[in-house]
Amino acid sequence: MNIDFFKYQGAGNDFIMIDHRNKSYGLNLQQIKFQCDRRFGIGGDGLILLQNSSHYDFKMVYYNSDGNESSMCGNGGRCIVSFAYQLGIIQENCQFEAIDGAHQAIVMPKDQIKLQMQNVSHIISTEDQFFLDTGSPHHISFVDDVKQVNVNEEGSKIRNSSLYGKAGSNVNFINCKTDTIQIRTYERGVEAETLACGTGVTAAALAAHHQGYINKTSIPVQAVGGDLKVDFKWNDLEQTYEDIWLTGPAKFVFQGKIAC
Repeated sequence: MNIDFFKYQGAGNDFIMIDHRNKSYGLNLQQIKFQCDRRFGIGGDGLILLQNSSHYDFKMVYYNSDGNESSMCGNGGRCIVSFAYQLGIIQENCQFEAIDGAHQAIVMPKDQIKLQMQNVSHIISTEDQFFLDTGSPHHISFVDDVKQVNVNEEGSKIRNSSLYGKAGSNVNFINCKTDTIQIRTYERGVEAETLACGTGVTAAALAAHHQGYINKTSIPVQAVGGDLKVDFKWNDLEQTYEDIWLTGPAKFVFQGKIAC
């Protein structure tokens, strides 16, 4: 079976995109793992299917590089919007369906995509460690210097610890001594550090605000692969973070065919 694919990256978080509106490809776990493999396949942190939706402009179905369907991916969400725009499915504004519900998005100049995330009302905190769900589960650890952290070793320990059970959690190490956050992320499903993680960036910004480290509601975040920004509103009455938007680059890299 020959599969037409497109490659996109958002701040170094890279994805294989497949136009699956006619559902002509019956992909299984091993085929997805093969395509995501960086030595034998195309290479990517994940694979995303763009499908038709009965209520929205399109549907996003996301798989981690281990071949399993996963929870929401923020950078993947921004990349699929850019992909849909390239295909001519949408204009500058759209609404699409993902595993965690509906998302609005805006295509902006210079390859920037602005994606609305779900509201967040539940943050678990213990000293300088936090847990919250921004479409995917995220553990946040505040550290003095993100460059000194062995992300693969320390991230794997936390991801596989008794804290989060078999399902595990993504793990983020962040520093926010200024009004800009620096972040490195260990992603479950990839089981390694990735250059950026959209839901992790969002979680980091909310945790930093929640802890009082940053008082602004528009927070720049520096990931290893590029710069992103998180904007939000704090509803004091409901104790909820609302109107959360993740903004950053989403760029087409190349396209081709792969025998699978």
